[in-house]
Amino acid sequence: MPFDTAGSWTPVALSADLPPATAMPAWTPAGSIALWRSQSGRASASADRCPHRGMRLSHGFVRGEALSCIYHGWSYSPDGGCIRIPAHPDLVPPEAIRVAIHKVDELDGIVWVAVGEPTAPPPRFAGRTPLRSITANADISAIESAAGTKADADGLIRVSQARWVGLLAAQQGDRTLIHVLIEQGRNPADLVMASRLAEAIRRQAEALQQEAA
Repeated sequence: MPFDTAGSWTPVALSADLPPATAMPAWTPAGSIALWRSQSGRASASADRCPHRGMRLSHGFVRGEALSCIYHGWSYSPDGGCIRIPAHPDLVPPEAIRVAIHKVDELDGIVWVAVGEPTAPPPRFAGRTPLRSITANADISAIESAAGTKADADGLIRVSQARWVGLLAAQQGDRTLIHVLIEQGRNPADLVMASRLAEAIRRQAEALQQEAA
């Protein structure tokens, strides 16, 4: 999958890793973002800098349906508008105080964030379910070499050692975030095998990356 700023989707996290009322850092080709889920379960994504003093919003906290900066508590709604400034509780924040937001789509246990204006929805992986995410200090070409196959147009690497295991990769410079996907209905022993296989591919890819450096 071409991850660029012209219009694409990036698989930034697994749904299971973003429970209600939490915030976390994530990455897209356009830069780092704050990914958060409201108390009601809505996933949102915004620029990772509070307009007030530049603190990372991914270090903030979620109360109700708003993301609050951990520094001075300025709060932002899912549409990016500032809705509360604790130091001035009676002030209605000006419309000009906003954070940039990104379109979010959540499909089949994967949280996707739009970069630019995609012309199509995120891909679907019928019959597969997410197992876990791991980060490799290696680029996608090293991941492909370790897995023994190339990524398809949707970014899925179908692992040759076990065709029912797929790796959905999103590159972060010289690092790669890998979401491990497996066929639905696999038994617990298969889940363990898939996890260990992904770890082995990560280690081999990192070794290849170091050899190429």
